[in-house]
Amino acid sequence: MNLVCRNIATVVILVAVSLSHAQFERSKPDTQPIHHPVPSIQDTESLAQRDARMQWWREGRFGMFIHWGLYSIPAGTWDGKQIPGIGEWIMNNASIPVAEYKALAPRFNPTSFSAREIVALAKAAGMKYMVITAKHHDGFAMFDSKANSFNIVAATPFKRDPLRELAEECRKQGMKLGFYYSQDQDWTAPGGSAYKTGNHDSASHHWDSAQDGDFDSYLHTKAIPQIKELLTQYAEFPVVVWFDTPTANMTPDRAAEIVTLLNQHPNLIWNNRLGGSYQGDTETPEQYIPPQGFPGRDWESCMTINATWGYKSYDTNFKSVETLLRNLIDIASKGGNYLLNVGPDSKGVIPAAEAERLQQIGKWLAVNGEAIYDSKPTLFGPEAGALSPIEEEKMGNPKFIPSWNWRSTTKADKIYIEIFTWPGSGSFHLVKPPRKVTSAYLLADPTHTPLKLMQTGDSVNVHLPAKALDPIATVLVLNTSN
Repeated sequence: MNLVCRNIATVVILVAVSLSHAQFERSKPDTQPIHHPVPSIQDTESLAQRDARMQWWREGRFGMFIHWGLYSIPAGTWDGKQIPGIGEWIMNNASIPVAEYKALAPRFNPTSFSAREIVALAKAAGMKYMVITAKHHDGFAMFDSKANSFNIVAATPFKRDPLRELAEECRKQGMKLGFYYSQDQDWTAPGGSAYKTGNHDSASHHWDSAQDGDFDSYLHTKAIPQIKELLTQYAEFPVVVWFDTPTANMTPDRAAEIVTLLNQHPNLIWNNRLGGSYQGDTETPEQYIPPQGFPGRDWESCMTINATWGYKSYDTNFKSVETLLRNLIDIASKGGNYLLNVGPDSKGVIPAAEAERLQQIGKWLAVNGEAIYDSKPTLFGPEAGALSPIEEEKMGNPKFIPSWNWRSTTKADKIYIEIFTWPGSGSFHLVKPPRKVTSAYLLADPTHTPLKLMQTGDSVNVHLPAKALDPIATVLVLNTSN
């Protein structure tokens, strides 16, 4: 993502603009029953029950996504060729036969994997929860599954369950843990679905006859039993289940069988990718930040640190700490969560470039996290950018052009202004702030020395130091009253 900074001396807020506060407020979800074959908890719970169930997730704002599996062995290369596309899709993108892909399992021995170190890194980054791929589309389970032997305990020399070790460490270190599970696509189980890529032109989009079979048999002998294992084998975890890529095979009736299992865990949070018309709890924009968030819905942008989810040895296109941190602030200002991915290598090690960036984000959050955790969306709106009067997106809609001068998050008696571009005028200027500003200080100032305020009519000027306290984002705190 390219950050576009515009140098301006004064920031003027006009409340009556297209991106108003009302568009960012969380409206009451529709509490009318939805006619599913099996009602989900979202169909039947009250608003108060939903708020209580979602509370920790809304407070957390920042989580770690982990894509890890057999695909970390080829690491983007097959038969001596670099395979285009994301690392975890190499089986599909390179049309690897099932037998050849399964032959990777005896080579998978991630002896450098340390659940303690990975959870500690997530904590150091300021993350509040983790979600790991329990089974991706390649069908390989990263846990001890009795339902299917194609898993890390039964099929590899490693013989350990990383999910169990992560659960133990999350318990010790006070971290929430969730599991990703590909419920529909499975490229190694007969009958599993597959997305079309390349020349996979058959109705099933399979490229190997070993993939052919009955989807219901796959669902009932592998997917549903493994989901049941994940929901029952790890004590209080998972707190999140992250489904992915439903196809037409995931009909409402089939999805309802999975919902029956999910309903047995009333505090569980799950996303909008199960299929079968079930909306789940969270919208999941992937690799982008929606200009206005999702008013009325909880949402979470899942994004990569480089260009891939699963490990690719030659993908060094790492985003800067500035980009990653400003993404987090931008997302929080719109009421969303940031699920930032790491891709461990075949030894179980998170690449150093990814770990270093997470450490730097954590240092900023150690000082400024108050402005992110348990925050509410901006009371303004136009600071995020505006729709272009001339440029269009692919679908013909006006293109949103972000502005990267500042963002804002809020709490009951505070407005936080995360300043990216330090005003050259020496002051930060607001017109018609939505609350009365009573005092101001910089969050990174350990003494919280009050800043001089000038209020003229309906305008407020906050006098700032000559230089920003942080080159990426300095947080101005406005104490307010209604």
